[in-house]
Amino acid sequence: MEGIEHKMVSVNGINMHVAEKGKGPVVLFLHGFPELWYTWRHQILAFAALGYRAVAPDLRGFGDTDAPSSITSYTCLHVVGDMVALIGSLGVDQVFLVAHDWGALVGWYLCMFRPDLIKAFVSLTVPFRPRHPTLKPVESMRALFGDEYYMCRFQEPGKMESEIAEYGAATVIKKIVTGRKPGPPILPKQNPFGNFHDSDDIKLPAWFSKEDLKYYTSKYNHKGFTGGLNYYRALDLNWELTAAWTGVQVKIPVKFIVGDLDMVYTTPGMKEYVHGGEFTKDVPLLKECVVIQGAGHFINQERAEEVNAHIHDFIKEFLIV
Repeated sequence: MEGIEHKMVSVNGINMHVAEKGKGPVVLFLHGFPELWYTWRHQILAFAALGYRAVAPDLRGFGDTDAPSSITSYTCLHVVGDMVALIGSLGVDQVFLVAHDWGALVGWYLCMFRPDLIKAFVSLTVPFRPRHPTLKPVESMRALFGDEYYMCRFQEPGKMESEIAEYGAATVIKKIVTGRKPGPPILPKQNPFGNFHDSDDIKLPAWFSKEDLKYYTSKYNHKGFTGGLNYYRALDLNWELTAAWTGVQVKIPVKFIVGDLDMVYTTPGMKEYVHGGEFTKDVPLLKECVVIQGAGHFINQERAEEVNAHIHDFIKEFLIV
């Protein structure tokens, strides 16, 4: 795709697939679930043209990167270790960080554990989530949103994989990408992704083509969904491992961008956290929160040019002339 280079890098005991283009200051892009490096295709081309080195890996468990089998291989310490090694392989001391969805959670952990490596961070769709000192994440979410909340439904190994297999990767990816229902995502135990027969009626949006769907489907048909789901299955383990960081602030310059229809942003309590002052207490160098009207969760694809402009306006402040 227009000169994007692909390579395999050995990081933290695994082989990681990395896509990159351009020369200049490094912008590291981290994808979420169920995505791949490919979600950043517009950003890679745009930032390479602006004079940056755009780097987008497949995170562990995704795409062409290795997928260890055990849930315990997907903790925040593992995935941050991957990123530290990747940054080291690039031959730079610091990077600009841009991340979306699960990638944003990895980004927040990276900023907590190794702030020395990050010049500035643009978080898309997922704000910082401070560790609760006494409540584990999964039991908290189950209490708030019920057993059918998607993160709770993802917990049992093999269960969601078998449900996805009944629909097929293409149908599930299509339904997730085109979904615009606000509020906490619910996956009913019966027909979690809706009626089997209505997927053919789903019209792909202009920003997600049949070719895009085909690329994602081919990779998930080959790799499966277990790697991505294991990030959710390690949530409680992350909580245990990060006890020493309870109450720690993230002291990196940050810009937060979200769509007003985003499922995370419209989850009860999230807007209050983002705009009510708590976010700024936890992230004292938070510079701006941008809410893009009429946009959903996959904002870097849906509003690529607008998001690119917001990212560039922010990170260029930190360039050394």
